[in-house]
Amino acid sequence: MRYLFRPPATDATGLLSLPWHQPLEEWDDALLLDVPSRGISRHVVRFVAVEDRVYALKEISEKLARHEYALLAQFESEGLPSVSVLGICVDRPDDQQAILVTRYLEYSLSYRWLFSRPQGAHSAEQLLDTMVVLLVRLHLAGIFWGDCSLSNTLFRLDAGTFAAYLVDAETADRHPRLSPGQRAYDVDLARERVGAELLDLQAGGLLPADIDPIEVAEGLPRRYESLWEEVTREEVFRTDEQRYRVAERLRRLNDLGFDVGEVELVTTDEGTRLRVETRVAEPGQNRRELFRLTGLEVQERQAQRLLNDVRAFRAYLEQKSGRPVPETIAGHRWLAEVYQPVVDAIPPDLAGRLAPAEVFHEVLEHRWFLSEEAGRDVGTTRAARSYFETELPKTPQELTTPSVIAGRG
Repeated sequence: MRYLFRPPATDATGLLSLPWHQPLEEWDDALLLDVPSRGISRHVVRFVAVEDRVYALKEISEKLARHEYALLAQFESEGLPSVSVLGICVDRPDDQQAILVTRYLEYSLSYRWLFSRPQGAHSAEQLLDTMVVLLVRLHLAGIFWGDCSLSNTLFRLDAGTFAAYLVDAETADRHPRLSPGQRAYDVDLARERVGAELLDLQAGGLLPADIDPIEVAEGLPRRYESLWEEVTREEVFRTDEQRYRVAERLRRLNDLGFDVGEVELVTTDEGTRLRVETRVAEPGQNRRELFRLTGLEVQERQAQRLLNDVRAFRAYLEQKSGRPVPETIAGHRWLAEVYQPVVDAIPPDLAGRLAPAEVFHEVLEHRWFLSEEAGRDVGTTRAARSYFETELPKTPQELTTPSVIAGRG
């Protein structure tokens, strides 16, 4: 047998003792980890935990494994929203298929799990919009997915909204640039697959009665074209409008979840023509800023919310001391005095149900509601205590991320 792993290869050392010579479906249950919120797959997929880290193992042909391994490695290096690949195992005994190893996407949810919960009643439109954003990002990067579907997408909460990640890249193909025909074909495939998946949910009694699977699926191309037009169109405006119109366009792109690269302004007889290079990577300005100030690695919208709290805390420190407080000092004090106490106070039996940054976001939301009711600021400590007593327990136990489950074991 042969193993091929990406750096840091140390992540793979604990996996080497697994029974790679056996078919995945015959592995001892004692080696495997149950993931309640997992999706469905046409391949044999198993999950294992090594040193509290969780990995997904998928059995596929060597050609597909190598193809997917190479593409996922590219996606990760470019910051595209996808699962992180670790390695492959090939040349297994008895002509067995290869095994592709990816890192489990912490706090991720499958669409089937989301729809199987009571709170999933309002999720169809939201999940579809989120998946369309993912598809547009991939197309901007010249990636033809070929199998865009809800099953091949994972969703993560990001400050109350969803972010979508590509899971399966077996059928994906990379080009310098996609033609309109390639994009249209990929969108049409997505429409068919989403329609079939929603019909399957309806047959299983998991789809809310007021959601029409065909109507929702048929709306996917329209949603896609609207977003594609927004992120790629050129604009023409008067010279005296230039400053605010450019700022308005860039802000709109940021709000949609896209970064902006090069901005080109060309003066024509019609006016000033604006062309914006839309970056395909996940927006990272807020994430990078929060990491610089606190060392926390979170998602973009979570980072934006946490940064607002850091800034408010800095203003409080300056008001209290009567002198300026450097942002780095404010960031470190906020981490130690505000954020970490909330995370440390999460009851052990509720730990892992939401990402720590998502919990903190929820506490801030809860603080706002309690303060509105009380007519005064109730403070983060009281809000956290109330949230842990009344709100976090409502999050289903099976939502707890597998690495936390593994750690308890």
